[in-house]
Amino acid sequence: MAETYDFIIVGAGSAGCVLAARLSEDPANKVLVLEFGGSDKSVFIQMPSALSIPMNGTKYNWRYETAPEPGLNGRRIHCPRGKVLGGSSSINGLVYMRGHPRDFDEWESLGARDWGYRHCLPYFRKAETFAFGGDEYRGNDGPLHVNNGNRMANPLYGAFVDAGIEAGYIGTEDPNGHMQEGFGPMHMTVKDGVRWSAANAYLKPAMSRPNLRVVTHAMTRRVLLENGRATGVEFEVDGKIQIALARREVIVSAGPIGSPHLLQRSGIGPGKVLQAAGIAIRHDLPGVGENLQDHSEIYIQYACKQPITLNGKMGLLSKLRIGVEWMLFKRGLGISNHFESGGFIRSDATVKWPDIQFHFLPAAMRYDGKQPLKGHGFMVLTGPNKPKSRGHVRAVSDDPRIHPEILFKYLDREEDREGFRRCVRLTREIIAQPAMDAFRAEEIAPGADVQTDDEIDAFVRQTMESTYHPCGSCRMGEDAMAVVDSELRVHGLEGLRVIDSSVFPSEPNANLNAPTIMLAERASDLILGKPPLPASNAPIGLAEGWETRQRTGTPVRQISATAR
Repeated sequence: MAETYDFIIVGAGSAGCVLAARLSEDPANKVLVLEFGGSDKSVFIQMPSALSIPMNGTKYNWRYETAPEPGLNGRRIHCPRGKVLGGSSSINGLVYMRGHPRDFDEWESLGARDWGYRHCLPYFRKAETFAFGGDEYRGNDGPLHVNNGNRMANPLYGAFVDAGIEAGYIGTEDPNGHMQEGFGPMHMTVKDGVRWSAANAYLKPAMSRPNLRVVTHAMTRRVLLENGRATGVEFEVDGKIQIALARREVIVSAGPIGSPHLLQRSGIGPGKVLQAAGIAIRHDLPGVGENLQDHSEIYIQYACKQPITLNGKMGLLSKLRIGVEWMLFKRGLGISNHFESGGFIRSDATVKWPDIQFHFLPAAMRYDGKQPLKGHGFMVLTGPNKPKSRGHVRAVSDDPRIHPEILFKYLDREEDREGFRRCVRLTREIIAQPAMDAFRAEEIAPGADVQTDDEIDAFVRQTMESTYHPCGSCRMGEDAMAVVDSELRVHGLEGLRVIDSSVFPSEPNANLNAPTIMLAERASDLILGKPPLPASNAPIGLAEGWETRQRTGTPVRQISATAR
Protein backbone atom coordinates (compact mmCIF):
# COMPACT_ATOMS: atom_id res chain seq x y z
CA MET A 1 0.00 0.00 0.00
CA ALA A 2 1.29 3.48 -0.88
CA GLU A 3 2.41 5.60 2.04
CA THR A 4 1.24 9.21 2.23
CA TYR A 5 3.34 12.25 3.14
CA ASP A 6 2.66 15.95 3.35
CA PHE A 7 5.66 16.78 1.15
CA ILE A 8 7.70 14.64 -1.21
CA ILE A 9 11.07 16.07 -2.22
CA VAL A 10 12.83 14.54 -5.22
CA GLY A 11 16.56 15.05 -4.86
CA ALA A 12 18.79 15.52 -1.81
CA GLY A 13 21.02 18.13 -3.44
CA SER A 14 21.66 21.69 -2.34
CA ALA A 15 18.01 22.77 -2.54
CA GLY A 16 16.51 19.45 -1.43
CA CYS A 17 18.59 19.34 1.76
CA VAL A 18 17.52 22.86 2.72
CA LEU A 19 13.86 22.08 2.04
CA ALA A 20 13.99 18.79 3.96
CA ALA A 21 15.39 20.55 7.00
CA ARG A 22 13.06 23.55 6.92
CA LEU A 23 9.81 21.73 6.06
CA SER A 24 10.40 19.08 8.75
CA GLU A 25 11.01 21.67 11.49
CA ASP A 26 7.28 21.49 12.12
CA PRO A 27 6.63 17.99 13.52
CA ALA A 28 3.17 18.08 11.94
CA ASN A 29 4.74 17.88 8.47
CA LYS A 30 5.57 14.38 7.29
CA VAL A 31 8.36 14.68 4.72
CA LEU A 32 9.87 12.15 2.30
CA VAL A 33 13.16 12.75 0.46
CA LEU A 34 14.12 10.52 -2.46
CA GLU A 35 17.77 10.45 -3.57
CA PHE A 36 19.24 8.12 -6.17
CA GLY A 37 22.75 8.43 -4.76
CA GLY A 38 24.01 7.08 -1.46
CA SER A 39 26.16 8.05 1.49
CA ASP A 40 28.57 10.99 1.42
CA LYS A 41 30.94 9.60 4.06
CA SER A 42 33.89 9.22 1.67
CA VAL A 43 37.08 11.02 2.69
CA PHE A 44 37.33 12.23 -0.91
CA ILE A 45 34.05 14.12 -0.46
CA GLN A 46 34.72 15.47 3.00
CA MET A 47 38.33 16.64 2.42
CA PRO A 48 38.09 19.92 0.49
CA SER A 49 41.31 19.56 -1.49
CA ALA A 50 40.21 16.17 -2.88
CA LEU A 51 37.37 17.77 -4.86
CA SER A 52 38.54 16.56 -8.27
CA ILE A 53 38.05 12.89 -7.31
CA PRO A 54 34.27 12.77 -6.69
CA MET A 55 33.70 15.38 -9.39
CA ASN A 56 35.25 13.21 -12.08
CA GLY A 57 34.28 9.68 -11.05
CA THR A 58 31.01 7.81 -11.52
CA LYS A 59 30.12 6.71 -7.99
CA TYR A 60 28.99 10.15 -6.85
CA ASN A 61 28.43 11.78 -10.22
CA TRP A 62 25.72 11.28 -12.84
CA ARG A 63 28.50 11.73 -15.39
CA TYR A 64 26.38 13.57 -17.94
CA GLU A 65 27.92 14.62 -21.23
CA THR A 66 26.62 17.06 -23.77
CA ALA A 67 25.75 16.22 -27.33
CA PRO A 68 28.50 17.31 -29.75
CA GLU A 69 28.76 21.08 -29.31
CA PRO A 70 28.83 22.84 -32.70
CA GLY A 71 30.72 25.84 -31.33
CA LEU A 72 33.45 23.64 -29.82
CA ASN A 73 34.51 21.65 -32.87
CA GLY A 74 31.93 19.00 -32.06
CA ARG A 75 33.44 18.15 -28.66
CA ARG A 76 31.29 16.55 -25.96
CA ILE A 77 31.62 18.44 -22.66
CA HIS A 78 31.53 16.83 -19.21
CA CYS A 79 28.57 18.07 -17.16
CA PRO A 80 28.99 16.67 -13.61
CA ARG A 81 25.98 16.55 -11.28
CA GLY A 82 26.01 15.11 -7.78
CA LYS A 83 24.60 11.61 -7.26
CA VAL A 84 24.96 11.44 -3.47
CA LEU A 85 23.52 13.02 -0.33
CA GLY A 86 24.23 16.71 -0.72
CA GLY A 87 24.04 16.45 -4.51
CA SER A 88 26.44 18.73 -6.32
CA SER A 89 27.34 20.49 -3.05
CA SER A 90 29.13 17.24 -2.16
CA ILE A 91 31.24 17.11 -5.33
CA ASN A 92 31.64 20.76 -6.39
CA GLY A 93 34.57 23.15 -6.01
CA LEU A 94 33.21 24.45 -2.65
CA VAL A 95 33.28 28.06 -3.86
CA TYR A 96 30.85 30.35 -2.02
CA MET A 97 30.05 33.30 -4.23
CA ARG A 98 26.57 34.79 -4.26
CA GLY A 99 26.53 36.83 -7.43
CA HIS A 100 26.20 40.56 -7.94
CA PRO A 101 23.12 42.24 -6.43
CA ARG A 102 22.09 43.37 -9.91
CA ASP A 103 21.86 39.71 -10.99
CA PHE A 104 18.84 39.24 -8.75
CA ASP A 105 17.31 42.53 -9.80
CA GLU A 106 17.67 41.14 -13.33
CA TRP A 107 15.65 38.09 -12.27
CA GLU A 108 12.88 40.40 -11.14
CA SER A 109 13.00 42.33 -14.41
CA LEU A 110 12.58 39.02 -16.26
CA GLY A 111 9.34 38.24 -14.43
CA ALA A 112 10.46 36.66 -11.15
CA ARG A 113 8.33 38.81 -8.88
CA ASP A 114 9.88 39.64 -5.47
CA TRP A 115 13.18 37.93 -6.27
CA GLY A 116 15.21 41.15 -6.41
CA TYR A 117 18.34 41.56 -4.30
CA ARG A 118 16.47 43.31 -1.50
CA HIS A 119 14.34 40.17 -1.11
CA CYS A 120 17.18 37.66 -1.53
CA LEU A 121 19.81 39.21 0.76
CA PRO A 122 17.93 38.37 4.01
CA TYR A 123 17.89 34.70 2.97
CA PHE A 124 21.58 34.68 2.08
CA ARG A 125 22.16 35.94 5.62
CA LYS A 126 19.75 33.44 7.17
CA ALA A 127 21.59 30.52 5.55
CA GLU A 128 25.10 31.55 6.54
CA THR A 129 27.64 31.65 9.33
CA PHE A 130 30.56 33.70 8.04
CA ALA A 131 33.87 32.98 9.76
CA PHE A 132 34.78 36.66 10.00
CA GLY A 133 31.53 37.89 11.53
CA GLY A 134 28.07 38.96 10.46
CA ASP A 135 26.81 42.39 9.39
CA GLU A 136 24.03 43.73 7.20
CA TYR A 137 25.35 41.57 4.34
CA ARG A 138 26.75 38.47 6.06
CA GLY A 139 25.08 35.99 8.40
CA ASN A 140 26.47 34.78 11.73
CA ASP A 141 24.11 32.02 12.88
CA GLY A 142 23.04 30.02 9.80
CA PRO A 143 23.70 26.35 9.03
CA LEU A 144 26.12 26.98 6.13
CA HIS A 145 29.65 27.79 7.31
CA VAL A 146 31.85 29.92 5.08
CA ASN A 147 35.53 30.90 5.33
CA ASN A 148 38.66 31.62 3.25
CA GLY A 149 40.55 28.32 3.57
CA ASN A 150 44.16 28.98 4.52
CA ARG A 151 43.65 32.77 4.41
CA MET A 152 45.75 33.23 1.24
CA ALA A 153 48.95 32.02 2.91
CA ASN A 154 50.59 31.35 -0.45
CA PRO A 155 52.08 34.68 -1.66
CA LEU A 156 50.74 34.14 -5.16
CA TYR A 157 47.17 34.81 -3.96
CA GLY A 158 48.00 38.28 -2.69
CA ALA A 159 50.20 39.04 -5.70
CA PHE A 160 47.26 38.33 -8.02
CA VAL A 161 45.03 40.71 -6.04
CA ASP A 162 47.74 43.37 -6.07
CA ALA A 163 48.20 42.92 -9.81
CA GLY A 164 44.50 43.51 -10.38
CA ILE A 165 44.69 46.74 -8.43
CA GLU A 166 47.84 47.81 -10.28
CA ALA A 167 45.99 47.19 -13.54
CA GLY A 168 43.52 49.85 -12.50
CA TYR A 169 40.75 47.87 -10.86
CA ILE A 170 39.68 48.22 -7.26
CA GLY A 171 40.23 45.92 -4.34
CA THR A 172 37.33 44.44 -2.39
CA GLU A 173 37.53 43.02 1.10
CA ASP A 174 34.36 40.98 0.67
CA PRO A 175 32.94 40.10 -2.76
CA ASN A 176 29.85 38.66 -1.03
CA GLY A 177 29.26 41.84 0.94
CA HIS A 178 28.98 45.51 0.04
CA MET A 179 31.25 45.32 -3.02
CA GLN A 180 31.48 42.31 -5.30
CA GLU A 181 33.37 44.15 -7.99
CA GLY A 182 37.14 44.11 -7.82
CA PHE A 183 39.93 41.80 -6.64
CA GLY A 184 40.08 40.11 -3.26
CA PRO A 185 39.60 36.89 -1.30
CA MET A 186 37.26 34.14 -2.40
CA HIS A 187 35.19 32.18 0.06
CA MET A 188 34.40 28.48 0.44
CA THR A 189 31.90 26.25 2.24
CA VAL A 190 34.20 24.66 4.81
CA LYS A 191 33.77 24.18 8.57
CA ASP A 192 36.61 23.02 10.83
CA GLY A 193 38.50 21.82 7.78
CA VAL A 194 35.61 19.73 6.40
CA ARG A 195 33.51 20.30 3.26
CA TRP A 196 30.34 21.93 4.54
CA SER A 197 27.90 20.62 1.97
CA ALA A 198 24.15 21.09 2.15
CA ALA A 199 23.99 17.55 3.54
CA ASN A 200 26.32 18.41 6.42
CA ALA A 201 24.75 21.81 7.02
CA TYR A 202 21.05 20.99 6.70
CA LEU A 203 20.08 17.38 6.08
CA LYS A 204 22.09 15.38 8.60
CA PRO A 205 21.04 17.46 11.64
CA ALA A 206 17.41 16.92 10.58
CA MET A 207 17.57 13.19 9.84
CA SER A 208 16.92 12.20 13.45
CA ARG A 209 13.44 13.73 13.27
CA PRO A 210 10.71 11.08 13.19
CA ASN A 211 8.71 13.06 10.62
CA LEU A 212 11.55 13.05 8.05
CA ARG A 213 12.31 9.97 5.95
CA VAL A 214 15.28 9.92 3.56
CA VAL A 215 15.43 7.06 1.05
CA THR A 216 18.72 6.62 -0.82
CA HIS A 217 19.30 4.64 -4.02
CA ALA A 218 15.74 5.59 -4.98
CA MET A 219 15.21 6.33 -8.66
CA THR A 220 12.19 8.55 -9.14
CA ARG A 221 10.54 7.40 -12.35
CA ARG A 222 7.73 9.93 -12.71
CA VAL A 223 5.46 12.41 -10.99
CA LEU A 224 1.88 11.14 -10.72
CA LEU A 225 -0.83 13.46 -12.04
CA GLU A 226 -4.57 13.32 -11.55
CA ASN A 227 -7.03 15.96 -12.76
CA GLY A 228 -4.33 18.62 -13.10
CA ARG A 229 -2.74 17.95 -9.73
CA ALA A 230 0.46 16.20 -8.67
CA THR A 231 -0.63 13.45 -6.30
CA GLY A 232 2.65 11.65 -5.66
CA VAL A 233 5.58 9.92 -7.31
CA GLU A 234 6.50 6.51 -8.65
CA PHE A 235 10.00 5.43 -7.65
CA GLU A 236 12.20 2.35 -7.76
CA VAL A 237 14.40 0.86 -5.02
CA ASP A 238 16.27 -2.43 -5.49
CA GLY A 239 14.30 -3.17 -8.63
CA LYS A 240 10.90 -2.75 -6.93
CA ILE A 241 8.45 -0.10 -8.08
CA GLN A 242 6.82 1.86 -5.26
CA ILE A 243 4.31 4.67 -4.95
CA ALA A 244 4.38 7.56 -2.48
CA LEU A 245 1.45 9.97 -2.24
CA ALA A 246 1.56 13.66 -1.34
CA ARG A 247 -1.19 15.36 0.67
CA ARG A 248 0.18 18.82 -0.01
CA GLU A 249 2.97 19.02 -2.58
CA VAL A 250 5.52 17.23 -4.70
CA ILE A 251 8.73 19.27 -4.90
CA VAL A 252 11.17 18.51 -7.71
CA SER A 253 14.72 19.44 -6.68
CA ALA A 254 16.68 17.20 -9.02
CA GLY A 255 18.83 19.97 -10.49
CA PRO A 256 19.09 21.77 -13.83
CA ILE A 257 19.44 18.48 -15.75
CA GLY A 258 17.42 16.11 -13.55
CA SER A 259 14.40 18.34 -12.94
CA PRO A 260 13.40 19.01 -16.57
CA HIS A 261 14.21 15.38 -17.37
CA LEU A 262 11.85 14.13 -14.64
CA LEU A 263 9.08 16.51 -15.68
CA GLN A 264 9.39 15.40 -19.29
CA ARG A 265 9.35 11.71 -18.35
CA SER A 266 6.16 12.51 -16.41
CA GLY A 267 4.52 13.90 -19.52
CA ILE A 268 5.12 17.55 -18.60
CA GLY A 269 6.95 19.51 -21.26
CA PRO A 270 7.03 20.52 -24.93
CA GLY A 271 4.65 18.31 -26.87
CA LYS A 272 7.05 17.71 -29.78
CA VAL A 273 9.87 16.67 -27.43
CA LEU A 274 7.62 14.25 -25.56
CA GLN A 275 6.22 12.72 -28.72
CA ALA A 276 9.70 12.21 -30.17
CA ALA A 277 10.69 10.39 -26.97
CA GLY A 278 7.56 8.20 -27.02
CA ILE A 279 6.12 9.83 -23.89
CA ALA A 280 2.38 10.52 -23.52
CA ILE A 281 1.62 14.23 -23.16
CA ARG A 282 -0.02 14.95 -19.82
CA HIS A 283 0.61 18.70 -19.67
CA ASP A 284 2.03 20.56 -22.66
CA LEU A 285 4.46 23.11 -21.21
CA PRO A 286 6.84 24.41 -23.88
CA GLY A 287 9.53 25.88 -21.62
CA VAL A 288 10.51 22.67 -19.82
CA GLY A 289 14.13 21.94 -20.71
CA GLU A 290 14.65 25.15 -22.69
CA ASN A 291 16.67 28.25 -21.70
CA LEU A 292 19.58 26.06 -20.53
CA GLN A 293 22.70 28.11 -19.84
CA ASP A 294 26.08 27.59 -18.25
CA HIS A 295 29.26 29.38 -17.30
CA SER A 296 32.29 28.21 -19.23
CA GLU A 297 35.97 28.96 -18.83
CA ILE A 298 39.45 28.71 -20.21
CA TYR A 299 42.73 28.21 -18.36
CA ILE A 300 45.39 30.88 -18.81
CA GLN A 301 48.57 29.35 -17.45
CA TYR A 302 52.05 30.61 -16.66
CA ALA A 303 55.27 29.03 -15.49
CA CYS A 304 56.38 30.29 -12.08
CA LYS A 305 59.91 31.48 -11.27
CA GLN A 306 59.70 30.37 -7.65
CA PRO A 307 59.09 26.80 -6.38
CA ILE A 308 56.07 27.77 -4.29
CA THR A 309 53.16 26.39 -6.29
CA LEU A 310 50.96 23.36 -5.74
CA ASN A 311 52.66 21.64 -8.67
CA GLY A 312 55.28 20.69 -6.13
CA LYS A 313 52.65 18.81 -4.11
CA MET A 314 51.40 16.47 -6.83
CA GLY A 315 53.55 13.48 -5.97
CA LEU A 316 52.12 10.47 -4.20
CA LEU A 317 54.17 11.06 -1.03
CA SER A 318 53.11 14.72 -0.84
CA LYS A 319 49.46 13.80 -1.30
CA LEU A 320 49.76 11.18 1.41
CA ARG A 321 51.23 13.73 3.84
CA ILE A 322 48.45 16.20 3.07
CA GLY A 323 45.82 13.50 3.59
CA VAL A 324 47.29 12.29 6.88
CA GLU A 325 47.56 15.83 8.26
CA TRP A 326 43.96 16.46 7.29
CA MET A 327 42.65 13.22 8.78
CA LEU A 328 44.53 13.67 12.07
CA PHE A 329 44.32 17.41 12.62
CA LYS A 330 41.96 18.91 9.98
CA ARG A 331 44.59 21.43 8.96
CA GLY A 332 47.09 22.08 6.19
CA LEU A 333 46.55 22.12 2.44
CA GLY A 334 43.74 19.59 2.74
CA ILE A 335 41.30 22.13 4.23
CA SER A 336 41.19 24.37 1.14
CA ASN A 337 39.83 24.17 -2.38
CA HIS A 338 42.82 26.40 -3.28
CA PHE A 339 40.68 29.02 -4.99
CA GLU A 340 41.47 31.58 -2.29
CA SER A 341 41.61 34.77 -4.36
CA GLY A 342 39.91 36.03 -7.47
CA GLY A 343 38.18 38.95 -9.08
CA PHE A 344 35.07 40.30 -10.77
CA ILE A 345 35.34 42.98 -13.44
CA ARG A 346 33.34 44.59 -16.21
CA SER A 347 34.61 43.85 -19.68
CA ASP A 348 33.39 47.13 -21.13
CA ALA A 349 32.40 50.57 -19.88
CA THR A 350 28.85 50.04 -21.12
CA VAL A 351 28.35 46.99 -18.87
CA LYS A 352 26.43 47.95 -15.72
CA TRP A 353 27.86 45.31 -13.39
CA PRO A 354 30.65 42.70 -13.61
CA ASP A 355 30.45 40.13 -16.37
CA ILE A 356 33.88 38.47 -16.04
CA GLN A 357 35.06 36.33 -13.13
CA PHE A 358 38.59 35.20 -12.31
CA HIS A 359 39.45 32.16 -10.18
CA PHE A 360 43.16 32.17 -9.32
CA LEU A 361 44.95 28.88 -8.61
CA PRO A 362 48.60 28.60 -7.49
CA ALA A 363 49.07 25.58 -9.75
CA ALA A 364 48.99 24.80 -13.47
CA MET A 365 46.81 21.79 -14.23
CA ARG A 366 43.34 20.83 -15.41
CA TYR A 367 40.31 21.22 -13.14
CA ASP A 368 40.12 17.42 -12.87
CA GLY A 369 43.66 17.36 -11.42
CA LYS A 370 45.15 15.78 -14.54
CA GLN A 371 48.04 16.94 -16.71
CA PRO A 372 49.79 19.09 -14.10
CA LEU A 373 52.79 21.09 -15.29
CA LYS A 374 56.00 19.21 -14.54
CA GLY A 375 57.65 22.37 -13.24
CA HIS A 376 56.01 25.11 -11.19
CA GLY A 377 53.16 27.19 -12.50
CA PHE A 378 49.95 29.06 -11.76
CA MET A 379 46.79 29.79 -13.68
CA VAL A 380 43.72 31.98 -13.98
CA LEU A 381 40.41 30.34 -14.78
CA THR A 382 38.19 32.87 -16.51
CA GLY A 383 35.21 33.28 -18.75
CA PRO A 384 32.27 35.62 -19.49
CA ASN A 385 29.81 35.20 -16.65
CA LYS A 386 26.67 36.56 -18.34
CA PRO A 387 26.41 34.18 -21.33
CA LYS A 388 23.93 34.88 -24.09
CA SER A 389 23.92 31.41 -25.66
CA ARG A 390 21.02 29.13 -24.72
CA GLY A 391 20.57 25.38 -25.04
CA HIS A 392 18.23 22.62 -23.92
CA VAL A 393 17.64 19.39 -21.99
CA ARG A 394 15.42 16.90 -23.85
CA ALA A 395 14.32 13.43 -22.84
CA VAL A 396 14.94 10.76 -25.46
CA SER A 397 13.09 7.97 -23.60
CA ASP A 398 10.82 7.47 -20.61
CA ASP A 399 13.54 5.26 -19.09
CA PRO A 400 15.11 7.25 -16.21
CA ARG A 401 18.46 5.51 -16.72
CA ILE A 402 18.84 6.83 -20.25
CA HIS A 403 20.36 10.28 -20.05
CA PRO A 404 18.61 13.14 -21.83
CA GLU A 405 20.09 15.06 -24.72
CA ILE A 406 22.00 18.02 -23.27
CA LEU A 407 23.14 20.82 -25.55
CA PHE A 408 24.34 24.17 -24.20
CA LYS A 409 25.17 25.66 -27.61
CA TYR A 410 28.36 27.13 -26.18
CA LEU A 411 29.70 30.11 -28.17
CA ASP A 412 26.54 30.20 -30.25
CA ARG A 413 26.38 33.99 -29.82
CA GLU A 414 29.03 36.44 -30.97
CA GLU A 415 28.79 38.25 -27.61
CA ASP A 416 30.13 35.11 -25.90
CA ARG A 417 32.96 34.69 -28.40
CA GLU A 418 33.96 38.32 -27.94
CA GLY A 419 33.72 37.83 -24.18
CA PHE A 420 36.43 35.17 -24.28
CA ARG A 421 38.69 37.36 -26.41
CA ARG A 422 38.44 40.05 -23.75
CA CYS A 423 39.10 37.51 -21.00
CA VAL A 424 42.39 36.48 -22.64
CA ARG A 425 43.60 40.03 -23.23
CA LEU A 426 42.55 41.41 -19.86
CA THR A 427 44.08 38.49 -17.99
CA ARG A 428 47.38 38.99 -19.79
CA GLU A 429 47.29 42.65 -18.87
CA ILE A 430 46.73 41.84 -15.20
CA ILE A 431 49.46 39.18 -15.01
CA ALA A 432 51.88 41.62 -16.70
CA GLN A 433 51.71 44.00 -13.71
CA PRO A 434 54.73 44.56 -11.43
CA ALA A 435 53.14 42.60 -8.56
CA MET A 436 53.66 39.41 -10.60
CA ASP A 437 57.23 40.16 -11.73
CA ALA A 438 58.82 37.99 -9.04
CA PHE A 439 56.68 35.00 -10.06
CA ARG A 440 55.73 35.30 -13.73
CA ALA A 441 57.73 33.32 -16.29
CA GLU A 442 56.63 32.32 -19.80
CA GLU A 443 52.98 31.98 -20.75
CA ILE A 444 52.12 28.30 -21.18
CA ALA A 445 48.56 28.61 -22.42
CA PRO A 446 47.31 29.95 -24.73
CA GLY A 447 50.96 30.86 -25.43
CA ALA A 448 52.56 34.08 -26.62
CA ASP A 449 51.94 33.17 -30.28
CA VAL A 450 48.15 33.31 -29.81
CA GLN A 451 47.28 36.96 -30.42
CA THR A 452 44.67 37.61 -33.11
CA ASP A 453 40.93 37.17 -32.70
CA ASP A 454 41.02 34.10 -34.93
CA GLU A 455 43.87 32.55 -32.94
CA ILE A 456 42.11 33.19 -29.64
CA ASP A 457 38.85 31.83 -31.01
CA ALA A 458 40.59 28.63 -32.11
CA PHE A 459 42.19 28.21 -28.67
CA VAL A 460 38.82 28.68 -26.96
CA ARG A 461 37.02 26.20 -29.24
CA GLN A 462 39.71 23.62 -28.57
CA THR A 463 40.15 24.04 -24.79
CA MET A 464 37.06 25.67 -23.28
CA GLU A 465 35.38 23.66 -20.52
CA SER A 466 32.25 24.01 -18.43
CA THR A 467 32.54 25.81 -15.11
CA TYR A 468 29.80 23.39 -13.96
CA HIS A 469 27.10 26.03 -13.42
CA PRO A 470 24.11 24.88 -15.51
CA CYS A 471 20.80 26.57 -14.77
CA GLY A 472 17.65 28.01 -16.29
CA SER A 473 16.01 24.88 -17.74
CA CYS A 474 12.74 25.33 -15.76
CA ARG A 475 12.73 29.11 -15.82
CA MET A 476 10.80 31.18 -13.30
CA GLY A 477 8.50 33.85 -14.75
CA GLU A 478 5.00 34.65 -15.93
CA ASP A 479 5.30 34.42 -19.73
CA ALA A 480 4.45 31.54 -22.06
CA MET A 481 7.93 29.97 -21.91
CA ALA A 482 8.21 30.12 -18.12
CA VAL A 483 7.88 26.79 -16.31
CA VAL A 484 7.20 27.99 -12.75
CA ASP A 485 5.66 31.13 -11.34
CA SER A 486 7.25 33.46 -8.81
CA GLU A 487 6.33 31.06 -5.99
CA LEU A 488 7.97 28.22 -7.94
CA ARG A 489 4.67 26.45 -8.72
CA VAL A 490 4.55 24.70 -12.10
CA HIS A 491 2.28 26.68 -14.41
CA GLY A 492 -1.04 25.00 -15.04
CA LEU A 493 -0.71 22.32 -12.37
CA GLU A 494 -1.48 22.16 -8.67
CA GLY A 495 0.60 20.61 -5.92
CA LEU A 496 3.86 20.68 -7.90
CA ARG A 497 6.87 22.96 -7.55
CA VAL A 498 10.39 23.00 -8.93
CA ILE A 499 13.02 24.37 -6.56
CA ASP A 500 16.67 24.34 -7.64
CA SER A 501 18.94 26.27 -10.03
CA SER A 502 16.85 25.17 -13.01
CA VAL A 503 14.40 27.97 -12.13
CA PHE A 504 17.00 30.76 -12.38
CA PRO A 505 15.90 33.10 -15.18
CA SER A 506 19.53 34.03 -15.89
CA GLU A 507 23.02 33.16 -14.66
CA PRO A 508 24.24 35.05 -11.60
CA ASN A 509 27.71 36.50 -12.00
CA ALA A 510 29.27 33.92 -9.69
CA ASN A 511 29.21 30.26 -8.68
CA LEU A 512 25.73 28.78 -8.20
CA ASN A 513 25.73 26.87 -4.90
CA ALA A 514 25.18 29.92 -2.69
CA PRO A 515 22.20 31.30 -4.70
CA THR A 516 20.66 27.81 -4.90
CA ILE A 517 20.71 27.49 -1.12
CA MET A 518 19.31 31.01 -0.78
CA LEU A 519 16.52 30.12 -3.22
CA ALA A 520 15.54 27.06 -1.18
CA GLU A 521 15.59 29.01 2.09
CA ARG A 522 13.17 31.56 0.68
CA ALA A 523 11.09 28.87 -1.04
CA SER A 524 10.55 27.05 2.26
CA ASP A 525 8.87 30.15 3.66
CA LEU A 526 6.69 30.42 0.55
CA ILE A 527 5.63 26.77 0.85
CA LEU A 528 4.80 27.06 4.52
CA GLY A 529 2.96 30.35 4.07
CA LYS A 530 5.28 32.22 6.40
CA PRO A 531 5.70 35.99 6.11
CA PRO A 532 8.86 36.70 4.11
CA LEU A 533 11.87 38.08 5.91
CA PRO A 534 11.88 41.90 5.76
CA ALA A 535 13.46 43.25 2.60
CA SER A 536 16.95 44.71 2.98
CA ASN A 537 17.94 48.30 2.25
CA ALA A 538 21.68 47.58 2.40
CA PRO A 539 23.52 49.72 -0.17
CA ILE A 540 25.18 48.17 -3.22
CA GLY A 541 28.79 49.01 -4.02
CA LEU A 542 29.44 50.00 -7.62
CA ALA A 543 32.80 50.88 -9.19
CA GLU A 544 32.92 54.12 -11.14
CA GLY A 545 35.42 56.12 -13.17
CA TRP A 546 36.29 54.33 -16.38
CA GLU A 547 39.33 55.07 -18.54
CA THR A 548 39.45 53.93 -22.16
CA ARG A 549 42.84 52.47 -23.06
CA GLN A 550 43.52 53.41 -26.63
CA ARG A 551 46.14 50.74 -27.12
CA THR A 552 43.58 47.96 -26.63
CA GLY A 553 40.45 49.82 -27.60
CA THR A 554 38.68 48.28 -24.61
CA PRO A 555 37.39 50.37 -21.68
CA VAL A 556 38.53 48.47 -18.63
CA ARG A 557 39.69 50.74 -15.84
CA GLN A 558 37.68 51.30 -12.66
CA ILE A 559 39.13 53.81 -10.24
CA SER A 560 36.64 54.44 -7.47
CA ALA A 561 33.75 52.91 -5.59
CA THR A 562 30.42 54.30 -4.49
CA ALA A 563 27.34 52.97 -2.75
CA ARG A 564 23.96 53.04 -4.46
